[in-house]
Amino acid sequence: MRLLSVNLGRPKSVPYTDNPQGVTGIDKQPVEGPVRVAAPGPKGVAGSGLAGDAVCDLRHHGGDDQAVYAVAREDLDDWERELGRTLGNGAFGENLTTKGLDVSGARIGERWRIGPTVVLEVTGGRIPCRTFQGHLGEKGWVRRFTQKAATGAYLRVIEPGEIRAGDAIEIVHVPEHEVTARMEFQATTTHRELLPRLLEAEDALHSETRAAVHKYLAKYGG
Repeated sequence: MRLLSVNLGRPKSVPYTDNPQGVTGIDKQPVEGPVRVAAPGPKGVAGSGLAGDAVCDLRHHGGDDQAVYAVAREDLDDWERELGRTLGNGAFGENLTTKGLDVSGARIGERWRIGPTVVLEVTGGRIPCRTFQGHLGEKGWVRRFTQKAATGAYLRVIEPGEIRAGDAIEIVHVPEHEVTARMEFQATTTHRELLPRLLEAEDALHSETRAAVHKYLAKYGG
């Protein structure tokens, strides 16, 4: 398992974002050399966990529980076949493009060591939005992405440091539960009856997902 590329975005004015400022950092491109990774701070205030990476809409992106976004190259290859077009590393706005790792199937709380020092922890899947659809230019993209549920994974930074393309990825901790990034995504989108199951991974869940679980339980029980 290895890191194929580290991808960073710069602010870009586009007509398809919900950001009131009209800019987005979703167009992420592979970079050379080491990139510093550290916990950025609370959502709504802080952006990306990668130095030099732009997060333009702090209402929905960035912060400690969404410090890093990873996508498997295998999932991009699968989408290439389905869409009939080339998708380069970073095409989904991901910071990390991986090889040999089931990113969407990773368990919440699973920890990866990347390179010699950085440790990241899976917090959940990625919810598609209008900006993502506009960036790809695919009709009905939000629906298609949601149905496929190959979400990639958001990660928090447990141990900071530097990473670069080619670094080895090692899974250093796998929780005993079976709550994956894909299941978390499905529970918060199309299969809300799954929300109570997410409690098995409560301590490692994205804080917003944890709040959604308890709201659901208060209303419906479980």
